[in-house]
Amino acid sequence: MDRNQFLAAALQNPANEIIAEELFRLALPDAWLVSGCLVQTVWNVLTSRAVDYGINDYDVFYFDPDTSWEAEDRVIRTLAERFANRGIQVEARNQARVHLWYPEKHGLPYPELRCSTQGIDRFLTKNTQIGIRRTREGYEVYAPNGYDDVAALIVRPNPGPNFSAVNCEAKAARWKALWPEITVLPAGEFLVGQDRGA
Repeated sequence: MDRNQFLAAALQNPANEIIAEELFRLALPDAWLVSGCLVQTVWNVLTSRAVDYGINDYDVFYFDPDTSWEAEDRVIRTLAERFANRGIQVEARNQARVHLWYPEKHGLPYPELRCSTQGIDRFLTKNTQIGIRRTREGYEVYAPNGYDDVAALIVRPNPGPNFSAVNCEAKAARWKALWPEITVLPAGEFLVGQDRGA
């Protein structure tokens, strides 16, 4: 699978295209549609399911130097209003402020990021390290690990400083129940010298 094949499959879900277009119109800074809603749409295309099967919500990353909760809340409310009548549940997170709440919520350190793609880089699984955004020229795709795992329906842990085997395994178990065709690589194998519960 190459970039264009991935993008064509991901955009078979109308919600993905609608959100990408709306983010472009809103000119939200460094905004990307990311992760599960893209990969899971492709899984659905590959396994002949409804394109929105199993997708709980649609994740949006953006990067605004205003790290106040009030500013992020305004974006969350704006997006909720834009998509409410279409039945699309969007979860937006300002990547400039993740380091302010992540350690308390997850008990792990989180660095101050400089752009949205650095947030994508820190996803629990490599196969979901993907984002798309609409540009004047078409679509930009950020996929540091390419598309082979997505095409092969492989869930591959992404070990790193904020990696949690427990969280990764819980997420993978949910996916496996919905898409039995996927192959989940054990998170523990990627934690040399690390605490599996960290």
